[in-house]
Amino acid sequence: MLSATTNGRMAVASRRSVEVNSPTNEISPHILAGFLSKHSLPAAFEASARRFYEPLARRLPSLRRTEFPLLLGVNGAQGTGKSTLADFLAMAVAELFDWRSAVLSIDDFYLPRDERLQLAQTVHPLFATRGVPGTHDTELIQTTLDELTSLGTGHSAVLPRFDKAVDDRAPKDEWPSVTGPLDLIVLEGWCVGSSAETEAALAEPANVLERDEDAEMRWRGYANERLRERYEPIFSGLDALVFLAAPSFEAILRWRIEQEHKLAQKAADPGSRVMSDDEVARFVRFYERITRHNLIDIPTRADVVFTLGEDHGVTEARYR
Repeated sequence: MLSATTNGRMAVASRRSVEVNSPTNEISPHILAGFLSKHSLPAAFEASARRFYEPLARRLPSLRRTEFPLLLGVNGAQGTGKSTLADFLAMAVAELFDWRSAVLSIDDFYLPRDERLQLAQTVHPLFATRGVPGTHDTELIQTTLDELTSLGTGHSAVLPRFDKAVDDRAPKDEWPSVTGPLDLIVLEGWCVGSSAETEAALAEPANVLERDEDAEMRWRGYANERLRERYEPIFSGLDALVFLAAPSFEAILRWRIEQEHKLAQKAADPGSRVMSDDEVARFVRFYERITRHNLIDIPTRADVVFTLGEDHGVTEARYR
């Protein structure tokens, strides 16, 4: 269990009891079938969800030690299924405990495009590409979590959205809303719960991108500094952290290339923008340093670790 709490969780008292309704026997097949259809998941996912994800959902009330909503972090690299897991848990606790949830992706908190371009001009050109710490609006993450934590009965709050198609924040009138009080808040993302590295670790380039385009360490140094100063205080407020552990970074790269190949096959427009294998490899290098560090570091700290096989499927669950 992670120790600290966010400012909002310390300052605002909730009036809602933490009593848990008697759970149903299981998530109904009808509800689960609807979930599979909504997320375009294969039928084989049902058995895995029953074996690994539903037991986690049943444990969540035991992790909720106060009257505040349970704040759960989900970390996983690209292609590990973290957004699917987050949505599954929200569906499951609604079915099992009649809980209300809000699911947040750290991808929806990217800085607006003009602010990232300004960062690219003043700090390092690589910051024009969204992804690493320093390219998110950490103040918005914190204020959103605080607002959701203290959301009273009948009160509503909006959830930020980022439009990747235009590489900019979606208009605020398009952000969805949730109504309180909430029982569960899930924050998922590839760097949720990540920790900063030492200066000595930064000195060795993780790949050719860092070697050739960040020789002076300004890009990775700034990202590491922001992770330590702006992100870690937010992550310290998590009540629990779940990690989807890919078998290796090489598997993550392969999955991302396979995903792009599938997109190319489905593209109705021959002119649709699909990345080549080399472009995918370059894109993934932006995430490589922190992803490799996560594969080593987070399993030692996470409350739940789901080990993934080469085929993306969960092979083992470990609880702390």
